[in-house]
Amino acid sequence: MKKILAILLALVMVFALVACGGDTGGGTSGSSTGGDSSGGDSSGGDSSGGGDSSGGSQASGGIELVLITDLGTIDDRSFNQGSWEGLVQYAEEHGIGHDYIQPAAQSDDDYLNAIDLAVQMGAKVIVTPGFLFEVPIFTAQSTYPNVKFILIDGTPHSGDYNPVIASNTVGVTYAEEQSGFLAGYAAVMAGYTKLGFMGGMAVPAVVRFGHGYVQGAELAAQELALADGAITLNYYYTGVFWPLPEILTMSSAWYNDGIEVIFAAGGAIFDSIFPAAEQAGKYAIGVDVDQSNLSPAVITSAMKQLSKSVYDKISEFYNGTFPGGQHVVYDAANGGVGLPMNNSRLGSFGQAQYDAIYAKLASGAVRVDDDISIDPDQLPASKVVVNYLR
Repeated sequence: MKKILAILLALVMVFALVACGGDTGGGTSGSSTGGDSSGGDSSGGDSSGGGDSSGGSQASGGIELVLITDLGTIDDRSFNQGSWEGLVQYAEEHGIGHDYIQPAAQSDDDYLNAIDLAVQMGAKVIVTPGFLFEVPIFTAQSTYPNVKFILIDGTPHSGDYNPVIASNTVGVTYAEEQSGFLAGYAAVMAGYTKLGFMGGMAVPAVVRFGHGYVQGAELAAQELALADGAITLNYYYTGVFWPLPEILTMSSAWYNDGIEVIFAAGGAIFDSIFPAAEQAGKYAIGVDVDQSNLSPAVITSAMKQLSKSVYDKISEFYNGTFPGGQHVVYDAANGGVGLPMNNSRLGSFGQAQYDAIYAKLASGAVRVDDDISIDPDQLPASKVVVNYLR
C-alpha cells in the first residue's frame, strides 16, 4: 500500500509540474532522485521512492504535516533528520497523517514545486529546514495563506535579506554562538588545549558556531588560570556542506600536527572529519544533533534542539497559539541549544559543571558575542591563539 501511495504521489507531481510548465524532475515524496549535495547519507534515502521512511501515516484527516528536506535526506544524521524527528514525534503522539518530500534539486523553483505538492497532499503545516528556503517561503506564504509554514533556521525574504514574515509563517533561528560556546568551554575544561574548527560555508549560523567556540575556550582557559596563549585553535571554512577528500586530508594533517579535537560545524563534512579523527586516534565535536553514535571519536555535539522547536511550533498550531508573523529564537533561556551530556565522552567535564555554565548562559550572567562581522582571530582573547586559515 505504501509503495502504491508513493507511486501515486510521484505521478501527481509529474502532472502538476507539466501543468505548470516546470521540469518533470521536480520533487516527489521521498524521491531518491534528489541530489544530496549536503553530503548526507546517500544510501539512506528510500530508493524505492517510498514516501515516509519513518512510517508516515494517512490518518483519517489525511496528510496534514509535511516536511520538505533541504539539501539532504530525512536520515542525513544532521539538520533534516533533527527536524523530521520532531514532526514525527508530534504526529505519532496525536495520530496525525504526515510525510516528507525531497526536492529533485537545489533551486527556488524546485522548492516551490515541492511546496505545491505538499499542498496538493492536503498539508496544513509545512516544515522547511534550512536558510535555502527563505526566498521560496517568501513566495509561498502569500500563495497559500491558509497553510502554515515553519521555516527552520531562517526568515522569509525576497532575496534582499529584508525579512517579511506573513501571519501564516514563523521563522525559527538558534543561538549557535551559545551552542558553540558550550562546546569550546567543555573541550578546554576536559583538558584539550589544541583545538580545531572546521565550518562549512561561512553563512551566519556557521560563523556564530565558530565564534562561540573561540569564546567558550577562552572563558574556560581563564577559569583554569591557564597562561596567555595556552590554547591554540586552527580555524577554517571548507566552503561546502558535504564531505570531500580535501577535507579528510586537511583534518588528518591537523591531527598529525598535534590538534586534539576538531569541531565539525558544516553539515555532512563530518563524514570527512570523523574518519580522520579515528585514524589519528584523536577526537571530534559534532553539530546540530547528537552525533555521538556516528563515531567513537565524537566527544560531544554542539546541538540545536531542532526536534524540540519543530514539535513546539506544530503543537502551537494545533492548540491555537501558532506564532504567525514572528521570528522566534531558541537559546539557552528556553532550552533551545546545548550539549548531549547523556552521551558525553568529555571525561572530567561532568554534569554539574555543565549545569553551572548553562545556567549562567540562560540567565545572561555569561554573554556570548554574536557579531559575525569580525574575523575569528580578532575576537577578544588572550588565552586562545586563533590561526585563521583563509
